[in-house]
Amino acid sequence: MNAKETDGRDGRAGVAVVTGAGSGIGRAVTRELLRGGWSVVLAGRRAEALEETARAAGGETLLVPTDVSRPGDVEALFTAAADRFGRLDLLFNNAGTSGPGGVPVEELPYEAWRHVVDTNLNGAFLCAQAAYRQMKGQTPQGGRIINNGSVSAHVPRPRSVAYTATKHALTGLTKSLALDGRPYRIAVGQIDIGNAATEMTERMQAGVPQANGEIAPEPVMDVADVARTVRHMAELPLEANVQFATVLATGMPYVGRG
Repeated sequence: MNAKETDGRDGRAGVAVVTGAGSGIGRAVTRELLRGGWSVVLAGRRAEALEETARAAGGETLLVPTDVSRPGDVEALFTAAADRFGRLDLLFNNAGTSGPGGVPVEELPYEAWRHVVDTNLNGAFLCAQAAYRQMKGQTPQGGRIINNGSVSAHVPRPRSVAYTATKHALTGLTKSLALDGRPYRIAVGQIDIGNAATEMTERMQAGVPQANGEIAPEPVMDVADVARTVRHMAELPLEANVQFATVLATGMPYVGRG
C-alpha cells in the first residue's frame, strides 16, 4: 500500500510532516515514523542536516528546507507535501529554539525574545494552520497534529522567560486547535518532554542552574523513548487522542521540589 492509498487514520501509516527534522527529537521521530512505514516530509532550516536524517533512516521522504517563522516558507512546505503525496495525516510540530540561556529578564534583548516567539509560537501556529487547511479539505477528511511542548509548559527553569512563555502559550494553542478540529476529525495533542538526550541537553549531565541557585547535573533519557511515544500517539485511530503526554527522565528535578 503506498502513501496515496492510506489515510493514516485507522492505525495504519500515512503521510507525516516533521518540522525541526534535522536534529534531536525531530530526527529521532522522523526515523521512528519511517521504520513504521510512514512517508515523511522533513522540514528544517539546514538542508544538509535534513539529508543526514533521511540518509540514515531510509523509507519514503521529501526534504523541504523551511524556516517555520516565515509564512512563505510554511506555505511552500505544505504545498510541496500535497503535490508529492496528495494528502497529510500527521504534523509533528517540533521546530523550536531555546534562545539565549541564562540571561536575566531585564537584560534580554527584544530581538532575542522575538526570535523565540517567532519560532516556537508563531511557527507552530503557521504550520498548524496550514496542516488544518489540508486536513479539513482532503478526502477522507481529517488528520492529527502533535505539538512538541516541554516540561517548560508546566514549570520554568531559571532565566528562561522567552522559552517558558512560548511553551505555556503552546498549551493554549493545542487546546484551541483540538476543540476547533473536532467537527473535521482533526485530533490535536501535545507531548511535553523533559531531558531527552540530544545536542540541546548535553549540558544537563555536566550541571545546570537550579531554582535554589545551585548548579547540579541532571539525568537524561534516551530520545528513542520519546520517538516511540510520538509514534504511539500518531498511530491511534482519530476517534482516540492523547491530549497531553509528559515523558521525562525519571530522576530529573521536576516532580515535587527536586
